[in-house]
Amino acid sequence: MDFEDFIISPRNFKTESWQIGSKVTKEIKEDSIVLLFVSDYRGASGDAEVQDFTNIRKEFYQLSQLDFEIPIVDLGDLVSGKSVQDSHYILQEVLSACHYKRAIPVIIGGSNDFAFSLFSALNFHKKNINYTQISNIISLKQGEMINEHTFLSKIFGAKNFSIKNYHHLGYQKHLNEVDSVKLIKEVEFDIVRLAEMMNSTEKTEPFFRKADLVTVNCDAIESFSEPFSMNPQVNGLNRREICAYMKEIGLSENLKSVGIFNYNIYSENQQNHQLLAQMIWYLIEGINIQNSHPKERHYEVFYVLIDDRQYAFKRDTFSNLWYFGDDENIENCIPCSRKDFDDAKKGWLNARLTKF
Repeated sequence: MDFEDFIISPRNFKTESWQIGSKVTKEIKEDSIVLLFVSDYRGASGDAEVQDFTNIRKEFYQLSQLDFEIPIVDLGDLVSGKSVQDSHYILQEVLSACHYKRAIPVIIGGSNDFAFSLFSALNFHKKNINYTQISNIISLKQGEMINEHTFLSKIFGAKNFSIKNYHHLGYQKHLNEVDSVKLIKEVEFDIVRLAEMMNSTEKTEPFFRKADLVTVNCDAIESFSEPFSMNPQVNGLNRREICAYMKEIGLSENLKSVGIFNYNIYSENQQNHQLLAQMIWYLIEGINIQNSHPKERHYEVFYVLIDDRQYAFKRDTFSNLWYFGDDENIENCIPCSRKDFDDAKKGWLNARLTKF
């Protein structure tokens, strides 16, 4: 497929040598980070006209490139298809091209249902996907059409989709149907409330550590002065918290695809543009840090006795991150926090660690 027919190449910006804009290229490279902007909001009852992302790019391009080593690609703006399904198909083709080159696609804009395309494209290249979503809403509605209310049930219900773990972070009780929350818990997927994510990333960091796919619904971020998202909320993660979480996403050991959806594309507020640009920047910083980590790791093993049963915890001596399990292969151990270990020493074991 010739992507020139479906992607509008970004304009050039004048930047200084220390700024990240001087590092950005326009063609997919192997082992790179690929940015692609999407204007199709029909899945959130919006429209699909191509929007101008110039203000966001200006804010992003002028940020520091620090010592980033991974190539950064700005592929441009995706032209919406005649139907929502057409847009999903085109996006999946672009995503697949990125995966073939081991690039990490970062999709910015579009409605939250494009998480389905990210999952579908990745599922073609990898099975047993670990998927983490930050969203204030858990919707498992059924329907023939794909939109922000039905995409999750389509992911869970597709026979050819292979999902290993699903973590839903940032949900708000007063915005959700009780039945959807119950169903997620019944299948033993993890749900974390907004209140548990505030002030520190320590408790929820384990849900990002092995994630292959992470999507962020901007509705989970609080709005200020002007709506930040398509469905603005007075409560949500604040500006500092979401940037900290974007860095945690980048630090994932397995990260292969990222989506930032439901951003208020019609906003003229410079602070909104700055925040989205800085979210992208912190994601890239996390990816670069993870890429610099040594591939060979060493672990300290600690045993805890609870009710006459012995449990093993491991600490990565380089990163100081914790795992639960005594399997020699760390991939078979469960990411956990130092608090999980401290609680185990007091006789309380997190139920999440024993359900596998």
